[in-house]
Amino acid sequence: MEEWVGSIWHKFIVQKSNTEFDHARVQFDDIKKSVGVIFRALGGSPTKRVEAAVPRDYYAHRNFIDKISGAKQQVSLAWQDETSLRLPQSIAIFDTPQLNKELYLWLAALAPHYPEQFTHWARDNQAVVAKVLNKCPALRPRYQRLVTAILKQRVPVEALPKSLQPLERAVIQAITHPGSIIEFPVAHYAPQAIYIWFYPNENVKDNPFSAADIDCQEEQGSSAATKQQSVQARKKSQRIEEDDTKDSLMVFRLENLFSWSEFSRVNRAEDDTEDDDAQRVAEDLDIITVAKGSKQKTAKLKIDLDLPSAIEDDLPLGKGITLPEWNYKSNQLVAERCLLQPMLPRDSKPQPLPRSLDSAAKKIRQQFQQLQSIKNWQKSQPSGDEIDLTAWLDFHIESQTSMAQETGLYVRFQNCQRDISCLLLSDLSMSTDAYINNQLRVIDVIKDSMLLFSEALAAVGDPFALYGFSSVKRHHVRFTLLKNFAEPYNDHIRGRILSLRPGFYTRMGAAIRQASNILAEQTHHRKLLLILTDGKPNDIDNYEGRYGIEDTKQAIIAARRLGLIPFCITIDQKADQYLPYIFGHNGFSVIFDPSQLPTKLPHLYHQLTQSSY
Repeated sequence: MEEWVGSIWHKFIVQKSNTEFDHARVQFDDIKKSVGVIFRALGGSPTKRVEAAVPRDYYAHRNFIDKISGAKQQVSLAWQDETSLRLPQSIAIFDTPQLNKELYLWLAALAPHYPEQFTHWARDNQAVVAKVLNKCPALRPRYQRLVTAILKQRVPVEALPKSLQPLERAVIQAITHPGSIIEFPVAHYAPQAIYIWFYPNENVKDNPFSAADIDCQEEQGSSAATKQQSVQARKKSQRIEEDDTKDSLMVFRLENLFSWSEFSRVNRAEDDTEDDDAQRVAEDLDIITVAKGSKQKTAKLKIDLDLPSAIEDDLPLGKGITLPEWNYKSNQLVAERCLLQPMLPRDSKPQPLPRSLDSAAKKIRQQFQQLQSIKNWQKSQPSGDEIDLTAWLDFHIESQTSMAQETGLYVRFQNCQRDISCLLLSDLSMSTDAYINNQLRVIDVIKDSMLLFSEALAAVGDPFALYGFSSVKRHHVRFTLLKNFAEPYNDHIRGRILSLRPGFYTRMGAAIRQASNILAEQTHHRKLLLILTDGKPNDIDNYEGRYGIEDTKQAIIAARRLGLIPFCITIDQKADQYLPYIFGHNGFSVIFDPSQLPTKLPHLYHQLTQSSY
């Protein structure tokens, strides 16, 4: 009976204090793409992630009903740092979905114009709003609609305690007339949330409301793979010193436990033990507390088990090649930053084409052999099969007015020589060990793709080379030789391809630079660099996120300066979030069904090269 009454009371009091319009709620996931387009179109960093943020503690004045229900202690606010733009998971502030959607779009337009750090939160927000409205006058009607709707939702000034009324009046003036308020009255609480402004992250140095201790600490780290499977929002965290007390008595009232927190007695710098249940638990926690262990170990043994022993590893070719790498933070190319090691697959033996590919290979060979005999009309020839009417007409008109020199007046139908070479660079990272269905792994699809690709180019006669790559930090970038331009395609090459196995990580920039140097030595008119991958650049040092993306982009820019044509083929379903920045909108192709990659790769090559002869 007590629980039933309690549940009825809880439902009643929460509904009484709820001021949101659930029927008009707009989810962040539904508008994420539009937000990203506007953010980047108005100057936002292409490498910034656009993601959802969890509500955070906000110490504003609450009325009696709010205090009883425990509501409005956390508020969904917009903020950003150097790596991500964070917007509320959902917005239901206004009574119409259109206004809630407009708030998302307004925040997206506002975000690119903020400084890296706030100097004065309120003054900086006013300055940015005024700047955006002057730069984009078309946004003024949208801003006025949002201001009008927000003022209706705010608690009237007269209903607030007298100590908060001067601050509220100043805030209203700053919202309606950006830039008009320089100094703000001091209050013991933060003002009511201003949803059309951005809030500071944890690095803010100054806050006009000094008495308002606004908690804006957000957890900064989470792997991309984990984010795809969990709630797309960050958790709050706090670091504390480890408590060595052994007391086990805890006295508290269970009904006062409003949130669920966890103390993790681990040192994240040393303990990387996987917990299969950790992700589910973390999604339920409001605050995750982590402390660094104080216990000293008498000895510590660190073993890197990533690299196989020399007798099991592939065969190294030479001492390695030093290559530069781009550091986006210093905006410069760091010389001799990486060591690339050319390698040959160990224990590869000559093998014929697998029988499972015979049918597809026969069909592809027939299609590409026809390209050898393609003929075109050659115009303005001194002799030929027919008269070139255009050239003859030009000569006739010119001869009526002056002494015209006779040029080629014929057209000739003749074979065209293909003047193109291609290098296929394949990602062999550990992610290729994943299964795409019950029978095939990604690495199996890559091997089949390379084999059919080689059959096609051998049939048409285009010079080509095959390489693979993976990495373990910057001093060990593995560059696997499968076929160079001087080698013929035969069973030895097939054996190398079939002996491939998943490697380690994806330091893409260094591999692209070495592949570009090899391809640039070819003398053909067109040089096509194909990159085959299943994910974004990453490694276990600092080569992840923006660092890897920026370095790969600079490697592609350098390849284009050498006269190469880089093109990326990927099976990553989320590649449109980062590949347009690296390769351009026409520089990549996404294969949504990875099992179709072996047959689609040769046809993509044909499409890319059909205008090369």
